Amino acid sequence: MRTTLLSIAIALLCLPNVQAQDAKPEDVGSVDAILSAVYDVISGPANAPIDWDRFYTLFLPEARLIPIVRDSTGTPTYFSWTPKEFVERNREAFHRNAFFEIEIDRKAERYGNMAHVFSTYESYRSPEKDAEPIARGINSFQLLYKDNRWWVLTIFWQPEWSGLPIPDEYLPDGE
Repeated sequence: MRTTLLSIAIALLCLPNVQAQDAKPEDVGSVDAILSAVYDVISGPANAPIDWDRFYTLFLPEARLIPIVRDSTGTPTYFSWTPKEFVERNREAFHRNAFFEIEIDRKAERYGNMAHVFSTYESYRSPEKDAEPIARGINSFQLLYKDNRWWVLTIFWQPEWSGLPIPDEYLPDGE
């Protein structure tokens, strides 16, 4: 029993290194690359498979995905998911519905091995962009540079709502 538990513990400690080996270097070699990979992997037509294995390689195992949502009374609240919980909760919706999310602006700061990025997004049902996006908002990425690559530690996002427009400083010039 003790040997089994020790083996499991060692395997869990090695998990981030296994993910690092499985990640495509072009997905995790820079802040630009990892953000592009996140947007790319979650975007696609309805009934098309999403490469969830690629998705997992972008995140630390203890990472969090945290959307701000409104409850039934309209009061802002949030969910907090691990990457696995996010996939379990959203897999069917991504399969049933076309979804294309694109970055339209970015404000980034980096210090040492950490980076914070406010990434303004628009979401569409078509890669050609519909007349109007189905959603807009800001993804707040917290990234960690470790093991010679970038990792997503947190994506915390706020959708744009009626009465809560995206501030001009987070939109491309001229919008």
